[in-house]
Amino acid sequence: MKVLVVEDDKPLADLLSRALVEEGYEVDVVAGGAAVVEQVTRTGYGLVVIDWMLPDVDGVTVCRRLRDAGVTVPILMLTARSDVKDRISGLDAGADDYLVKPFEIDELLARLRALYRRGEGATRLVRGAIEIDRVGRQVRISGALLPLTSREFGILAYLVENAGRAVSRAELLHNVWGTTHDPGTNVVEVHVSRLRDKLGPHAVTIETVRGQGYRLVAP
Repeated sequence: MKVLVVEDDKPLADLLSRALVEEGYEVDVVAGGAAVVEQVTRTGYGLVVIDWMLPDVDGVTVCRRLRDAGVTVPILMLTARSDVKDRISGLDAGADDYLVKPFEIDELLARLRALYRRGEGATRLVRGAIEIDRVGRQVRISGALLPLTSREFGILAYLVENAGRAVSRAELLHNVWGTTHDPGTNVVEVHVSRLRDKLGPHAVTIETVRGQGYRLVAP
């Protein structure tokens, strides 16, 4: 998923960019607010982080322009202003959340995850470089479309949804094939093998857990 960071403080912008990339996001950084509306409407960002104080157009005005343009992407505003009236101004302008400086990076990441879940996250799953569109039934790896069969898509979506937990063969049969009957074949193993082949270097994210099933390694 792509994130736009609008921040003119270069050390902070670099810190945010590194932290987001380590979380598996694709990040663009701009130092001013004047061209943000055009950039957001041109590029499919999943989240936008905007500093209140910018050298040209302030973050509140940028938020308002985005909403006036019909942009619904979740927005997190960063600011040194802590007064309640300032928070209200930011939220009324269209920001979805508000984080006061100084802040912990872990809190910022958690707030972004929450924003994404409340918005597009209901139909999209993201784990590292893997992005799943459950409505369009598409999978992208680092932005590139990955051609999968219906069963392969179902397996990957279920593993991503349950990332970090071992998923049994019976679970996959029930949730992907829609059956509680075990045909006594290696149908699950064959489909997982084909899925790994298509994932290429990202195949290592699907672990075989001896005696339990498969687990997607959460980054």
